[in-house]
Amino acid sequence: MAVKGGSRRDGGKAAGSSAAPDNISTISDGGASGRVPRHIAVIPDGNRRWARKRHLPAAAGHKAGVEAYKQLLSNAADRGVKAVTFYAFSTENWKRSQDEVSALMKLLLDNLVNSDRILGKNREKIRFLIAGDRTGLDGKLVEAIEALEAKTAGNTELIAVICLNYGGRDEIVRAARKLGEQIADGTLRPEDIDEAALTAGLYVNVPDPDLIIRTSGEQRLSNFLLWQAAYSELYFADVLWPDFDAAELDKALSAYAMRQRRYGG
Repeated sequence: MAVKGGSRRDGGKAAGSSAAPDNISTISDGGASGRVPRHIAVIPDGNRRWARKRHLPAAAGHKAGVEAYKQLLSNAADRGVKAVTFYAFSTENWKRSQDEVSALMKLLLDNLVNSDRILGKNREKIRFLIAGDRTGLDGKLVEAIEALEAKTAGNTELIAVICLNYGGRDEIVRAARKLGEQIADGTLRPEDIDEAALTAGLYVNVPDPDLIIRTSGEQRLSNFLLWQAAYSELYFADVLWPDFDAAELDKALSAYAMRQRRYGG
């Protein structure tokens, strides 16, 4: 779906994995005990319903959702979480109205360009990585993404992955295509393909999420982290995303702490 106002583009820089140092894939378990997930992933559902309840436009709900995201990063870092992945904009979200998509892209650009709004007191703690197909994004947005990744590259306390123009199936297809290209050029044998080989072709190099949180009462993954979610614990909160505060995060972490992760055993 083409979007007016420069929100989407067909050309530009190639998509691919964001560069990530080796230590990201081996970040230690978060918190003082093993009961705190080192990596949580969030499907922030309910911005538009939040706005409708208040007789506001959808854009107001998305703006409130950004504020909830800022609080999530701060609250997660305070509780010892080491990585947060956030489903900001999916490949399917282009199907929304042109006005809503344009407003979303403007909101994203404004916050990425003025990244201190997101970082706040954590400007020297949080490292940002963007996962998704950058060829579908406006050039200014890609520039802002690259600038934010470079600006925060030395930060190590919390890894914040923003999934933007992201789809789980698309990510797997792209990783498989990379393997095919390696076989075609003779650098990889088919018998050497394993989970690690495919994982290496994903957008970013972070551990699989221990806990996936979805808000608004919906109970599905919606094409989010399909490869990485194989053994993730799932938590569904009834609150709409803009209302997901520190207390709601603590409920999710408490539920996680009570579960026994068996990995099929």
